[in-house]
Amino acid sequence: QVQLVESGGGLVQGGGSLRLSCAASGRTFSSYAMGWFRQAPGKEREFVAAISGGGVNSFYADSVKGRFTISRDNAKNTVYLQMNSLKLEDTAVYYCAGRSGVYRDSAVWYDYWGQGTQVTVSS
Repeated sequence: QVQLVESGGGLVQGGGSLRLSCAASGRTFSSYAMGWFRQAPGKEREFVAAISGGGVNSFYADSVKGRFTISRDNAKNTVYLQMNSLKLEDTAVYYCAGRSGVYRDSAVWYDYWGQGTQVTVSS
């Protein structure tokens, strides 16, 4: 079992930055691929970014490519999402998720989920 706890959300002006963190329990964190997803009101949960267990490989949704960066510190059992140049359309609840094996860009592949953290971008 892996438990995930997100933090770092908040209110930010358009063009600003936020860094989300996701702390994981368990001793085998490096064996899990991790992903970030988001869900805006009235919309389906969508993929944002994912990273391999060792942190070497990462993958991004086109909508965030060049603005967001996913990273991880396996010594701290933590994955991060650095969000720059935030736009109004980035407003959503952001979730981190984990799965054993290779990273995927669909929520159905992930077994473990955090409770989510709200990110609100204002004009």
